[in-house]
Amino acid sequence: MAAAQRIVIENCSIATVDADDTEYASGYLVLAGNRIEALGAGSAPEGLENVVRRIDATGHLATPGLINTHHHFYQWITRGLATDHNLFDWLVALYPIWARIDEPMAYTAARGSLAMMARGGVTTAMDHHYVYPRGTGDLSGAIIRAAHETGVRFTLARGSMDRGESDGGLPPGFAVESLDGALAATEATVKEHHDPSFDAMTQVAVAPCSPFSVSTELLRNAAELARRLGVRLHTHGSETVEEEKFCHELFGMGPTDYFESTGWLGEDVWMAHCVHMNDSDIAAFARTGTGVAHCPSSNARLAAGIARVPDMLAAGVPVGLGVDGTASNESGELHTELRNALLINRLGAHKESALNARQALRLGTHGGARVLGRAAETGSLEAGKLADVVLWKLDTLAHASIADPVTALVFGAAAPVTASFVNGRQIVADGRLLTVDEDAVARATRDEARRLAQLAAQR
Repeated sequence: MAAAQRIVIENCSIATVDADDTEYASGYLVLAGNRIEALGAGSAPEGLENVVRRIDATGHLATPGLINTHHHFYQWITRGLATDHNLFDWLVALYPIWARIDEPMAYTAARGSLAMMARGGVTTAMDHHYVYPRGTGDLSGAIIRAAHETGVRFTLARGSMDRGESDGGLPPGFAVESLDGALAATEATVKEHHDPSFDAMTQVAVAPCSPFSVSTELLRNAAELARRLGVRLHTHGSETVEEEKFCHELFGMGPTDYFESTGWLGEDVWMAHCVHMNDSDIAAFARTGTGVAHCPSSNARLAAGIARVPDMLAAGVPVGLGVDGTASNESGELHTELRNALLINRLGAHKESALNARQALRLGTHGGARVLGRAAETGSLEAGKLADVVLWKLDTLAHASIADPVTALVFGAAAPVTASFVNGRQIVADGRLLTVDEDAVARATRDEARRLAQLAAQR
């Protein structure tokens, strides 16, 4: 790193979220190229060469960048619809609209979703895109292009559906792919876009949508495909009581047992929601290292229930946070999920001991990195890890009277992001994106939302 350009950040509180939860009341970070070179208490070392910038971060808390483990970017242009529905009714109402998505819509919606997350401290994002109507262009490529332009680290979970209404599923028939077509397209996406390197900016996971929109054959074959290609697996699991009933009626077993029977438990797998998990389910996830993307706001919006996150953590299940699609979490921010995860879980059986501020921050950082299979690279502030760092401003009216900075960040109002670095590159300054024009993105998303609504009204 001797020849790398260095950025020195000083005089900030630091929550490293390392294995020991090391914190510094006033400390420094040295970023060299795309890595964290050094950090610690007090002032940065003297005599550092090639320092191109020094940041006085007085009044700030430095944390690892937030990591989003579940999202559906395309839903940015269908926000505010079906606002009083449970999951199944919500899906029935929206699938016919989503089935009109085309490449310009997917690109524009991805830009909106990514911009909202990035300006709120997300440095690693993922998108579970599973709606691929025929003849609508290169949707996966458009989403990946949007992530590249925004400047975030990104995992595309290439989704698929092959169980339409005529086969007992929920999506309309023209919105699903064939078994062979879905597998072939998924393999092509992995081979074209997945980067397995340490500092990869784009990775791809194999991600059939859910038990009620995917055949058993697609699940089994997708698991085999992912393991042959060396990539991770993602899907929805145990989200609602209706899903539990669906699995028992169709497969004669609950969701977790069904997933295990199709090869879908393991350290290379993570599932979204996992709200309705019994002790046996949690034990199976812990035994196999299967991860969970906890989406508290979406679970509340769709009245799905309260996931047993404290029990999962106690059992050793990897758990991260997810925004989920913005048709079920219209704010589209991961920062708010830190607070909502803590508050909603305290409504459950464990009450005030369910989660604390530092556990919530860990869910949104190191927990997410673990779920995405990138804990060696990111998710904590440690020398040698990637320079994905956020500076939260905590000396304004909203937070200044809260003595503990981590408590201020999690319990307080959404904190302004003064600076966000991804791979050593600053992408946010004083709450505004440096990589894309936010106002232009907003106008484009409004226009594409109107176009989609007009197309859906013509059906």
